[in-house]
Amino acid sequence: MNMKQKGDKITMLTCYDYSMAKLMDNAGVDTLLVGDSLGMTILGYEDTLSVTMEDMIHHTAAVARGAKNALVIGDMPFMSYQVSVEQAVINAGRLIKEGRAQMVKLEGGASVCPQIEAIVKASIPVCAHLGLTPQSINMFGGFKVQGKTEEAAKKIIDDARKIEAAGASMVVLEGIPTKLAQIITKELTIPTIGIGAGRFCDGQVLVYQDMLGMFSDFKPKFVKVFANTGEFMTNAFNDYIKEVKDGSFPAEENSYSVDNGIFDFINE
Repeated sequence: MNMKQKGDKITMLTCYDYSMAKLMDNAGVDTLLVGDSLGMTILGYEDTLSVTMEDMIHHTAAVARGAKNALVIGDMPFMSYQVSVEQAVINAGRLIKEGRAQMVKLEGGASVCPQIEAIVKASIPVCAHLGLTPQSINMFGGFKVQGKTEEAAKKIIDDARKIEAAGASMVVLEGIPTKLAQIITKELTIPTIGIGAGRFCDGQVLVYQDMLGMFSDFKPKFVKVFANTGEFMTNAFNDYIKEVKDGSFPAEENSYSVDNGIFDFINE
Protein backbone atom coordinates (compact mmCIF):
# COMPACT_ATOMS: atom_id res chain seq x y z
CA MET A 1 0.00 0.00 0.00
CA ASN A 2 2.97 2.29 0.64
CA MET A 3 4.21 1.52 -2.87
CA LYS A 4 0.81 2.46 -4.33
CA GLN A 5 0.83 5.77 -2.46
CA LYS A 6 4.33 6.54 -3.76
CA GLY A 7 3.51 5.50 -7.32
CA ASP A 8 6.12 2.73 -7.14
CA LYS A 9 4.97 -0.06 -9.45
CA ILE A 10 4.75 -3.53 -7.88
CA THR A 11 6.34 -6.50 -9.62
CA MET A 12 4.83 -9.94 -9.18
CA LEU A 13 5.59 -13.27 -10.83
CA THR A 14 4.20 -16.74 -10.32
CA CYS A 15 6.61 -19.13 -8.64
CA TYR A 16 6.28 -22.78 -7.69
CA ASP A 17 9.63 -24.06 -6.37
CA TYR A 18 12.67 -23.27 -4.21
CA SER A 19 15.31 -22.71 -6.90
CA MET A 20 13.14 -20.36 -8.95
CA ALA A 21 12.14 -18.50 -5.79
CA LYS A 22 15.81 -17.85 -5.00
CA LEU A 23 16.46 -16.54 -8.50
CA MET A 24 13.43 -14.23 -8.48
CA ASP A 25 14.09 -13.06 -4.93
CA ASN A 26 17.72 -12.23 -5.69
CA ALA A 27 16.63 -10.35 -8.81
CA GLY A 28 14.40 -8.15 -6.67
CA VAL A 29 10.89 -9.26 -7.65
CA ASP A 30 8.57 -7.71 -5.05
CA THR A 31 5.97 -10.46 -4.78
CA LEU A 32 5.92 -14.18 -5.56
CA LEU A 33 2.52 -15.71 -6.25
CA VAL A 34 2.26 -19.44 -5.76
CA GLY A 35 -0.73 -19.63 -8.08
CA ASP A 36 -3.05 -22.55 -8.59
CA SER A 37 -1.87 -22.13 -12.17
CA LEU A 38 0.70 -24.70 -11.06
CA GLY A 39 -1.98 -27.22 -11.98
CA MET A 40 -1.38 -26.36 -15.62
CA THR A 41 2.25 -25.24 -15.64
CA ILE A 42 3.72 -27.83 -13.26
CA LEU A 43 1.25 -30.71 -12.94
CA GLY A 44 -0.04 -30.80 -16.52
CA TYR A 45 -3.77 -30.39 -15.89
CA GLU A 46 -6.01 -28.70 -18.47
CA ASP A 47 -7.17 -26.14 -15.90
CA THR A 48 -6.73 -25.16 -12.25
CA LEU A 49 -9.77 -27.00 -10.88
CA SER A 50 -7.97 -30.23 -9.92
CA VAL A 51 -5.41 -28.52 -7.67
CA THR A 52 -5.70 -29.52 -4.00
CA MET A 53 -4.82 -27.83 -0.72
CA GLU A 54 -1.98 -30.33 -0.33
CA ASP A 55 -0.60 -29.27 -3.74
CA MET A 56 -0.72 -25.61 -2.73
CA ILE A 57 0.84 -26.15 0.69
CA HIS A 58 3.64 -28.29 -0.78
CA HIS A 59 4.64 -25.74 -3.42
CA THR A 60 4.07 -22.65 -1.26
CA ALA A 61 6.38 -24.02 1.42
CA ALA A 62 9.08 -24.65 -1.18
CA VAL A 63 8.82 -21.07 -2.46
CA ALA A 64 8.81 -19.65 1.07
CA ARG A 65 12.08 -21.45 1.80
CA GLY A 66 13.71 -19.74 -1.17
CA ALA A 67 12.30 -16.22 -0.76
CA LYS A 68 14.00 -14.04 1.86
CA ASN A 69 12.68 -10.61 0.84
CA ALA A 70 9.72 -11.02 -1.54
CA LEU A 71 6.15 -11.22 -0.24
CA VAL A 72 4.88 -14.79 -0.75
CA ILE A 73 1.20 -15.20 -1.63
CA GLY A 74 -0.45 -18.61 -1.67
CA ASP A 75 -3.50 -19.30 -3.83
CA MET A 76 -6.52 -20.93 -2.23
CA PRO A 77 -7.56 -23.66 -4.67
CA PHE A 78 -11.02 -24.45 -6.00
CA MET A 79 -13.48 -25.55 -3.27
CA SER A 80 -11.09 -24.69 -0.43
CA TYR A 81 -13.15 -21.61 0.57
CA GLN A 82 -16.48 -21.72 -1.28
CA VAL A 83 -18.33 -24.20 0.95
CA SER A 84 -18.28 -22.22 4.20
CA VAL A 85 -16.63 -19.34 6.00
CA GLU A 86 -15.24 -21.74 8.59
CA GLN A 87 -13.63 -23.90 5.92
CA ALA A 88 -12.13 -20.80 4.30
CA VAL A 89 -10.47 -19.70 7.56
CA ILE A 90 -9.14 -23.19 8.27
CA ASN A 91 -7.61 -23.56 4.81
CA ALA A 92 -6.21 -20.02 4.80
CA GLY A 93 -4.61 -20.85 8.13
CA ARG A 94 -3.04 -23.98 6.65
CA LEU A 95 -1.45 -21.97 3.85
CA ILE A 96 0.05 -19.62 6.44
CA LYS A 97 1.01 -22.21 9.05
CA GLU A 98 2.09 -25.15 6.87
CA GLY A 99 2.85 -23.38 3.60
CA ARG A 100 4.57 -20.39 5.28
CA ALA A 101 2.76 -17.91 3.00
CA GLN A 102 2.42 -14.31 4.16
CA MET A 103 -0.85 -13.66 2.32
CA VAL A 104 -3.56 -15.80 0.72
CA LYS A 105 -5.43 -15.17 -2.53
CA LEU A 106 -8.97 -16.15 -3.39
CA GLU A 107 -11.22 -15.50 -6.37
CA GLY A 108 -14.55 -13.69 -6.43
CA GLY A 109 -16.27 -10.47 -5.41
CA ALA A 110 -19.29 -9.85 -3.20
CA SER A 111 -19.97 -13.58 -2.84
CA VAL A 112 -16.69 -14.17 -0.97
CA CYS A 113 -16.72 -11.04 1.19
CA PRO A 114 -17.81 -13.01 4.29
CA GLN A 115 -14.80 -15.29 3.78
CA ILE A 116 -12.47 -12.30 3.31
CA GLU A 117 -13.75 -10.66 6.49
CA ALA A 118 -13.32 -13.83 8.54
CA ILE A 119 -9.85 -14.58 7.20
CA VAL A 120 -8.70 -11.02 7.89
CA LYS A 121 -10.15 -11.26 11.43
CA ALA A 122 -7.89 -14.29 11.86
CA SER A 123 -4.94 -11.93 11.18
CA ILE A 124 -4.30 -13.33 7.69
CA PRO A 125 -3.84 -10.78 4.86
CA VAL A 126 -5.97 -11.41 1.77
CA CYS A 127 -5.43 -10.71 -1.91
CA ALA A 128 -8.67 -10.78 -3.92
CA HIS A 129 -9.03 -11.67 -7.61
CA LEU A 130 -11.59 -10.12 -9.97
CA GLY A 131 -12.37 -10.23 -13.70
CA LEU A 132 -11.37 -13.42 -15.45
CA THR A 133 -11.23 -15.83 -12.51
CA PRO A 134 -9.92 -19.21 -13.76
CA GLN A 135 -11.76 -21.24 -11.10
CA SER A 136 -15.03 -20.04 -12.68
CA ILE A 137 -13.93 -20.95 -16.18
CA ASN A 138 -16.86 -23.32 -16.75
CA MET A 139 -19.36 -20.54 -16.00
CA PHE A 140 -17.53 -18.11 -18.30
CA GLY A 141 -17.51 -20.60 -21.17
CA GLY A 142 -13.74 -20.35 -21.60
CA PHE A 143 -10.94 -17.84 -21.12
CA LYS A 144 -12.74 -14.66 -22.21
CA VAL A 145 -12.23 -10.98 -21.40
CA GLN A 146 -14.65 -9.83 -18.70
CA GLY A 147 -16.30 -6.44 -18.08
CA LYS A 148 -16.95 -5.64 -21.73
CA THR A 149 -20.55 -4.46 -21.22
CA GLU A 150 -21.83 -1.63 -19.03
CA GLU A 151 -23.58 -4.07 -16.71
CA ALA A 152 -20.53 -6.32 -16.39
CA ALA A 153 -18.20 -3.37 -15.81
CA LYS A 154 -20.46 -1.95 -13.09
CA LYS A 155 -20.51 -5.33 -11.32
CA ILE A 156 -16.72 -5.60 -11.31
CA ILE A 157 -16.41 -2.05 -9.93
CA ASP A 158 -19.01 -2.85 -7.26
CA ASP A 159 -17.18 -6.08 -6.39
CA ALA A 160 -13.90 -4.17 -6.10
CA ARG A 161 -15.46 -1.73 -3.63
CA LYS A 162 -16.91 -4.55 -1.57
CA ILE A 163 -13.76 -6.67 -1.35
CA GLU A 164 -11.82 -3.60 -0.18
CA ALA A 165 -14.47 -2.87 2.45
CA ALA A 166 -14.28 -6.52 3.53
CA GLY A 167 -10.60 -6.06 4.32
CA ALA A 168 -8.66 -7.26 1.28
CA SER A 169 -5.14 -5.80 1.12
CA MET A 170 -4.61 -6.26 -2.61
CA VAL A 171 -6.55 -7.31 -5.70
CA VAL A 172 -5.54 -9.03 -8.93
CA LEU A 173 -7.44 -7.75 -11.97
CA GLU A 174 -7.34 -10.31 -14.77
CA GLY A 175 -8.59 -10.12 -18.33
CA ILE A 176 -10.51 -6.83 -18.20
CA PRO A 177 -10.39 -3.70 -20.40
CA THR A 178 -7.64 -1.19 -19.65
CA LYS A 179 -10.08 1.65 -18.90
CA LEU A 180 -12.01 -0.44 -16.38
CA ALA A 181 -8.79 -1.38 -14.58
CA GLN A 182 -7.77 2.29 -14.55
CA ILE A 183 -11.07 3.30 -12.92
CA ILE A 184 -10.77 0.62 -10.24
CA THR A 185 -7.12 1.44 -9.55
CA LYS A 186 -7.93 5.12 -9.07
CA GLU A 187 -10.87 4.43 -6.77
CA LEU A 188 -9.34 1.82 -4.46
CA THR A 189 -6.80 2.56 -1.75
CA ILE A 190 -5.43 -1.00 -1.96
CA PRO A 191 -3.00 -1.96 -4.77
CA THR A 192 -4.28 -3.46 -8.01
CA ILE A 193 -2.15 -6.05 -9.79
CA GLY A 194 -2.94 -6.49 -13.47
CA ILE A 195 -2.67 -9.46 -15.77
CA GLY A 196 -4.24 -8.65 -19.09
CA ALA A 197 -5.66 -5.47 -17.53
CA GLY A 198 -3.48 -2.76 -19.05
CA ARG A 199 -0.78 -0.41 -17.82
CA PHE A 200 -2.65 1.65 -15.24
CA CYS A 201 -2.68 -0.97 -12.48
CA ASP A 202 -0.42 -0.48 -9.48
CA GLY A 203 1.56 -3.56 -10.48
CA GLN A 204 1.75 -6.44 -12.92
CA VAL A 205 1.90 -10.22 -12.68
CA LEU A 206 2.78 -12.83 -15.28
CA VAL A 207 3.15 -16.58 -15.26
CA TYR A 208 6.93 -16.95 -15.39
CA GLN A 209 6.86 -19.78 -17.97
CA ASP A 210 4.97 -17.43 -20.30
CA MET A 211 7.33 -14.46 -19.94
CA LEU A 212 10.35 -16.76 -20.37
CA GLY A 213 9.02 -18.31 -23.57
CA MET A 214 8.85 -21.81 -22.13
CA PHE A 215 5.46 -22.54 -23.74
CA SER A 216 4.85 -22.19 -27.47
CA ASP A 217 1.43 -23.85 -27.83
CA PHE A 218 -0.54 -20.76 -26.79
CA LYS A 219 0.46 -17.18 -25.98
CA PRO A 220 -2.18 -14.79 -24.58
CA LYS A 221 -2.23 -11.28 -26.04
CA PHE A 222 -1.16 -9.73 -22.73
CA VAL A 223 2.04 -11.77 -22.47
CA LYS A 224 5.41 -10.34 -23.46
CA VAL A 225 8.24 -12.82 -23.88
CA PHE A 226 11.22 -11.21 -22.13
CA ALA A 227 13.61 -14.07 -22.95
CA ASN A 228 13.24 -17.11 -25.18
CA THR A 229 14.41 -19.45 -22.45
CA GLY A 230 12.48 -22.38 -23.89
CA GLU A 231 14.61 -22.38 -27.05
CA PHE A 232 17.80 -21.91 -25.01
CA MET A 233 16.90 -24.86 -22.76
CA THR A 234 15.99 -27.08 -25.71
CA ASN A 235 19.37 -26.36 -27.33
CA ALA A 236 21.12 -27.22 -24.06
CA PHE A 237 19.19 -30.51 -23.79
CA ASN A 238 20.12 -31.35 -27.39
CA ASP A 239 23.81 -30.61 -26.73
CA TYR A 240 23.71 -32.80 -23.62
CA ILE A 241 22.15 -35.68 -25.55
CA LYS A 242 24.75 -35.37 -28.33
CA GLU A 243 27.74 -35.33 -25.96
CA VAL A 244 26.52 -38.29 -23.92
CA LYS A 245 25.84 -40.26 -27.09
CA ASP A 246 29.25 -39.53 -28.66
CA GLY A 247 31.13 -40.00 -25.38
CA SER A 248 32.52 -36.48 -25.09
CA PHE A 249 30.69 -35.99 -21.80
CA PRO A 250 31.78 -36.52 -19.13
CA ALA A 251 35.28 -35.36 -20.03
CA GLU A 252 38.37 -35.60 -17.82
CA GLU A 253 37.56 -32.30 -16.10
CA ASN A 254 34.13 -33.67 -15.16
CA SER A 255 35.52 -36.83 -13.55
CA TYR A 256 37.24 -37.80 -10.29
CA SER A 257 40.65 -39.45 -10.24
CA VAL A 258 42.91 -41.17 -7.69
CA ASP A 259 46.29 -42.87 -7.79
CA ASN A 260 45.69 -45.91 -9.98
CA GLY A 261 48.01 -47.86 -7.70
CA ILE A 262 45.21 -48.37 -5.20
CA PHE A 263 43.59 -50.71 -7.69
CA ASP A 264 46.59 -53.09 -7.87
CA PHE A 265 44.60 -55.53 -5.73
CA ILE A 266 42.46 -56.30 -8.79
CA ASN A 267 45.34 -58.37 -10.24
CA GLU A 268 46.12 -60.19 -6.99
